[in-house]
Amino acid sequence: MSKKYDAILMIGYGAPEKIEDIRPFLENVAKGRPIPPDRLEEVAHHYELFGGKSPLNEYTFKQARALQKKLAEYGHDLPIYVGMRNWHPFTPDTIKEMYDNGARKVIGMIMAAHQSDASWEKYQRDVQEALTDLGIEMEFDYSPPLFDHPLFIEDSADRVQDCLDEIPTEEYPETMILFTAHSIPMPMAEASPYVEQLTTTARLIAEKLNYDNWRLVYQSRSGRPTDPWLEPDVCDVIEEISKEGVKNVIAQPIGFICDHIEVLFDIGVEAQETSEKVGINLLRAKTVNDDPKFI
Repeated sequence: MSKKYDAILMIGYGAPEKIEDIRPFLENVAKGRPIPPDRLEEVAHHYELFGGKSPLNEYTFKQARALQKKLAEYGHDLPIYVGMRNWHPFTPDTIKEMYDNGARKVIGMIMAAHQSDASWEKYQRDVQEALTDLGIEMEFDYSPPLFDHPLFIEDSADRVQDCLDEIPTEEYPETMILFTAHSIPMPMAEASPYVEQLTTTARLIAEKLNYDNWRLVYQSRSGRPTDPWLEPDVCDVIEEISKEGVKNVIAQPIGFICDHIEVLFDIGVEAQETSEKVGINLLRAKTVNDDPKFI
């Protein structure tokens, strides 16, 4: 690092920690967004199935501690803070804490590997709005997205290989990898490099594995039914390919750099139920989480 920085801020989505947190958390998520109330209740039920807790916060703090330790090994003794958009610790509160501790030049790390307004620019606006509201000045430089970083690709490929190792090699021709990512509205997708970056991630992982039978699909749609969002949906594709002779599916949520409710429910429950209904064996590849290679 040629430039002197005082701290790193990991900026994430946030998640509830217990049952009582669910609806206040979802109220924050829904602010200013056209999310139907029945969709919010549906998502609330997803959290309830897992005791009201998503692993997102826990993994983000694990990533922060692991990265701080790794940087120290390279002589960069920087404190790493965590700020969340929709739940504690909220980004403005963390920024104030950093400022009070003397931080003025900060590296911002947006905890997403692919860029869209919802996954990238909005977090940058959150930071700027917090600085304005707090009436303070701090300099933020943002680390680039990780969608094609060799270690992100290698670690992700390792997770898929773990699943392939559970499948007899003679069944590989009947095995498809479905790389999944959060769906977003079409206008947002068309105004960003989101799909291109996701496609690059999927292609690089497949090349690393020397595996050609894969598709990029989407999950976790949350908008009005009449609004166009990215497709195809992972469950629709599972039903479709079951008619084409596919016996095994490996679902890897490349659009997420750690587990949270969209991974646990949308893949671990919903896609699993769809697979069982059509007679497909579904394996979920792990996200990179706090794996040392990714860190």
